[in-house]
Amino acid sequence: MTSSYRTYYVNQKTGRDTNDGLTMDFPFASLFPINRLTLHPGDKVLLARDSVFAGQFLHIKDSGTKEQPIEIGSYSPEGEEGNLPLIAADGQGIWYQDYGTPLDSPTHVYQGYVSSAVLLYDVEHVVIRDIEITNRAAEILGESYSAPHKMNRTGVAVVAKDKGVRSGIILQNLSIHDVNGNVYDKHMNNGGIYMTALKPADEKTTGVARFKDITVEGCFVYKVSRWGIAVGYTYAHDKFQGAELSEDAFLKYGHENMVIRDNYVKAAGGDGITAMYALRPLVEHNTADSVACEINDRIYSQPENRAGKVAAGIWPWKCKDALFRYNEVADTRLNQDGMAYDADSGDGTIYEYNYSRQNEGGCIMFCLQEAVHNTFRHNVSFDDLGGTVSPSENPDALLAHNTFYVREGVPFVRNKMGGGNYTEEDNTIIPLQAAVPRI
Repeated sequence: MTSSYRTYYVNQKTGRDTNDGLTMDFPFASLFPINRLTLHPGDKVLLARDSVFAGQFLHIKDSGTKEQPIEIGSYSPEGEEGNLPLIAADGQGIWYQDYGTPLDSPTHVYQGYVSSAVLLYDVEHVVIRDIEITNRAAEILGESYSAPHKMNRTGVAVVAKDKGVRSGIILQNLSIHDVNGNVYDKHMNNGGIYMTALKPADEKTTGVARFKDITVEGCFVYKVSRWGIAVGYTYAHDKFQGAELSEDAFLKYGHENMVIRDNYVKAAGGDGITAMYALRPLVEHNTADSVACEINDRIYSQPENRAGKVAAGIWPWKCKDALFRYNEVADTRLNQDGMAYDADSGDGTIYEYNYSRQNEGGCIMFCLQEAVHNTFRHNVSFDDLGGTVSPSENPDALLAHNTFYVREGVPFVRNKMGGGNYTEEDNTIIPLQAAVPRI
């Protein structure tokens, strides 16, 4: 550890990579020197506003501490705000992802190459804020947009593997867009923001790879494939079998203190925002707008043996006591799911004070027998389509104190999505009359 903190400056317009980068007068010109540096707790890396780092990436391999995190952000060299610094990876920043074990379905790809504009690999106590990120697919690679083995691409990828619990990752005020990943590979680090836990080489020595104290806040994620924001699929998925889930399993194998708030996800190819394998995650004040826009036969056209032609707005996977509140989901595109909200294969999910509008697959699904003790209360659904509610063989869902504005001709229970048991308490259903053409 160094005795003093260092701040490194990077300015694409005025810098040189032969500089030491330690002052605004002598900044680096590119991100390549940063990737070669050893960063210490308390160090900062600041990218100049109006800089464009084309064909570059930022891969951080060092950790801060809780008291002295490593910070990656921006600065204004001319004293004026300017545009956020842009990392335009364009398919660079390639690394190999391997969960080390097959996933919960044999149809899910679990290893392969990934291009990530920003990669935090086995680090902790790192803050990244106020940066614009893209990762387009270059035409010279010869990849058609729907190619089945297209490169997986991420705006920001976060990985835990060989150092046990990884804590204190904060992603804040990032603008991530035009990430042209692989629409078929659900659980690779693929999309806007994706966090994963991979199997350690020696788990007995290093401990279980998992996350704690994770915050994704105030990010704008637009036109990304496949996921908007996903935190955090794990190699230890087999520890979360069955319906009722033990808190002890999460404290040993899952994620803790996960907060996803104030994010806006628009036009994600697949799902909008998902918390995974987390104990009491908090997902609040987010918006998912026009997601699942690639889950259709026109784009999702060459899946080979992959399943997963499903996507929804904001939802949990294998969480316990997840809380979703004050979120908004609109215009989710129709697919086998296509709902705003989906209480999926978890224990004790609560949706409260959320709003949904014109989602083509409906408002809420309680997904199958392993989604138990779920509550949907004090929410408003306006003109959701297809069918407002999908019980989907769920054993015990509760719908209470909601207001459903239902268009004429739209069934309350979506066709072929019934068969479950649910309880209704004091809900209000308000019919929406068909519009009368103006003469």
